Amino acid sequence: MGQVIRLTTLEGQRVELVDKMIGSGAMKDVYFSPDRSYVVALFRDPQDAQARERLMMIAGSYRDGIFGQVGGDYWNEVFCWPTGVVEHEGKVGVVVPAYRKPFFFEFGSKNDDMLGIRGREKEGKWFASAHNQSRFLDQRERGNWLNYLRIGIRLARAARRLHAAGLAHSDLSYKNALIDPRTGDACLIDLDGLVVPGKFPPDVVGTPDFIAPEVVMTSHLDRHDPGRHLPSIATDRHALAVLIYMYLLYRHPLRGDKVHDPDPQRDEALAMGERALFIEHPLDLSNRIRADLARDSELPWKDTRKIPYRVTGPYLTPLFDRAFIDGLHQPGARPTADDWEHALVKTADLLQPCVNPTCDQGWYVFDNTYSPACPFCGTPFVGKLPVLNFYSSRRGGQFTLDDHRLMVYTDQSLFRWHVRRNLSPNERLSAEDRRRVGYFVLHNQVWWFVNERLPDLFDLDRNSAIPIGGRVALKDGIRLLFSREPDGRLAIVQMVDA
Repeated sequence: MGQVIRLTTLEGQRVELVDKMIGSGAMKDVYFSPDRSYVVALFRDPQDAQARERLMMIAGSYRDGIFGQVGGDYWNEVFCWPTGVVEHEGKVGVVVPAYRKPFFFEFGSKNDDMLGIRGREKEGKWFASAHNQSRFLDQRERGNWLNYLRIGIRLARAARRLHAAGLAHSDLSYKNALIDPRTGDACLIDLDGLVVPGKFPPDVVGTPDFIAPEVVMTSHLDRHDPGRHLPSIATDRHALAVLIYMYLLYRHPLRGDKVHDPDPQRDEALAMGERALFIEHPLDLSNRIRADLARDSELPWKDTRKIPYRVTGPYLTPLFDRAFIDGLHQPGARPTADDWEHALVKTADLLQPCVNPTCDQGWYVFDNTYSPACPFCGTPFVGKLPVLNFYSSRRGGQFTLDDHRLMVYTDQSLFRWHVRRNLSPNERLSAEDRRRVGYFVLHNQVWWFVNERLPDLFDLDRNSAIPIGGRVALKDGIRLLFSREPDGRLAIVQMVDA
């Protein structure tokens, strides 16, 4: 162990570092604290007055504005946010919480960790392509489709909070998002370079694969040229859409097999910039991936006929259209982080566990417009499934259909945000509102809902209350009133015969 150096942050906090470098990035050298609960990252190059002011505000007023609000504790899980600024031997640095244990590989790569990644950070690039997953990762590290959906929710939620504060990440990518597919956990890192439009410009243009087309196609211009596009909230929205697409479909939305120019460098600039084209564009098929040219390790994911982006369901598919068709070259048309968060949450309510115990993905969006089957392994569902279609009262006591459904499976839970239209599953939920209020179970070929915490649950067809601890059989067309609150919901059960 190296020498312990004691420092005082510019805000007056006492911190310590062990004078033994544990890592080095593009701009900073990183040192552990003695108890390894935080790190001190020192910039190698001198920081000018504007850079110092930005760091002070990120660790100070911007942090307070996010972590000091209702639900602020939640952000400790989703952001690795700087807590202080230090100076040591003429170098400026930031104090940052250490990464949590789930973000380090436990099993590493295949064949007893042949790549030696056990104990290293789970950089998202390992998980964002079918090739990396199937060729290199231990199966126990790869997670399932439900957890990648949860990862998307966390990333969208984090981006939504940054953007609400007027901040842009500027380099949102799989390099700056640690994820754990085994739990669905995710955390944004490298937040010391946040962009404040009109005040603090970006330090970088981004990471290839995630740089918005308008940034790529104007990168040859001087950064002060009014025609130059720099990272912003609008470019974050592009990067977020790419991240979500890649984590759900294990391929890049713009990297098809179209050749734009014989010069590889020029071809790359056109493919990611001026001529960027969605690989699944419904009208222009010229950038389709040729499945016959794909490596075995990339299939079936690179075969967009077998696994089209429509498998993500009715809420995410139109957002991908907006991101990669309408908004690809029109930044103002891109979905917001809030749009993604809501669509991902509603998609999670449409998931059904695959009945094939060896299915790698384990879950899929149930689609009863055709014979329901897992799109990933092809296993059909057999039997009857209840779907709860939610209605809520908006005016005059009349219930109107919400654009929200809940698929039922054994041990599926019902939460307060299902029974109250104005509640959303986000950081502002109280501990009480996070507890489930009931669950579903199949017993003797009958589906039941068991009421755990709904005092107003009422069966409108039988004109009878279902007390806490009671249960009700789910039949086609049955109407259940969950709450008598003004925003309380009614569910009409639809039995789908698969």
